[in-house]
Amino acid sequence: MNRLNDILGTRLPIIQGGMANIATGEFAAACSNAGALGIIAAGGVSTAQELREQIARCRALTDKPFGVNIMLMHPCVDAFAQVVIEERVPVVTTGAGNPGKYVPCWKNAGIRVIPVVAASVLAQRLVRYGVDAVIAEGTESGGHVGEMTTMALVPQVIDAVDVPVIAAGGVADGRQMAAALALGACGVQVGTCLLASAECPIHERYKQALLRAKDSDTIVTGRSVGGPVRVLKNRMSREYVRLEQQGATLEELEKLTLGGLRRAVFEGDVETGSVMAGQVAGMLREIRPVREILETLYSDGLAVLEQTRRSWRA
Repeated sequence: MNRLNDILGTRLPIIQGGMANIATGEFAAACSNAGALGIIAAGGVSTAQELREQIARCRALTDKPFGVNIMLMHPCVDAFAQVVIEERVPVVTTGAGNPGKYVPCWKNAGIRVIPVVAASVLAQRLVRYGVDAVIAEGTESGGHVGEMTTMALVPQVIDAVDVPVIAAGGVADGRQMAAALALGACGVQVGTCLLASAECPIHERYKQALLRAKDSDTIVTGRSVGGPVRVLKNRMSREYVRLEQQGATLEELEKLTLGGLRRAVFEGDVETGSVMAGQVAGMLREIRPVREILETLYSDGLAVLEQTRRSWRA
């Protein structure tokens, strides 16, 4: 089996998740310098020029591989698709849609294309377009989520396609890293555990809310309107779910969340903001350098695999 680090040219088999408004050029560079594949989130910028600037910032801070995540529902998606070609971005990850129309031009430009999928049927469809790998992301993750758990999703995607599969959703320590590799994944994508890094640009109150979180402190909003999003429980998310249960319209619900992520990230509004986080938020205990988080995740994962092998052979 090909290891993700061999495929991408990184030191570690880890991709940093493309978290909108959080995964800046600077943060992506920090993750790349720490050994992972840093990802710039195009979902957090408004124009093609802003994306170019983020790419330039990343390149100024690292000579290691990096990528760009493109949310396919973004109104500037066509422009973003062209920017990554013109800027010779090594890797593109995608979410919130089908990237099929862009894959040929990205591949012709020498870009590795790795879409995020929440079901094996979508993975099979995308492989026919010629993608290089897929990220199978379980519902444990933060932000936009599907319905299947990582434990159920990853092996079914692996059985369904003949390209490398990266596991995502619910990975924050070595035990979960080992589990992902044992399922047959070539590596992992992580997001929530990196929010608790010194380099992560979110507001300090956002970080402290994560450190206070317990195992059941996330909730999924938006299921009633076909846009499920996992966030920390707070005044906004509880009110959102209450309105959903009363049959509120999409317009009514959007009024409640408009600008919520930016308020949480930049202003530290952890009560009425959208504090996106995965279920592993309850495992976060302290703020650490991103390099320490990533290296511990990988080394502990290998140690767990070796310990498991020895204990079962004893």
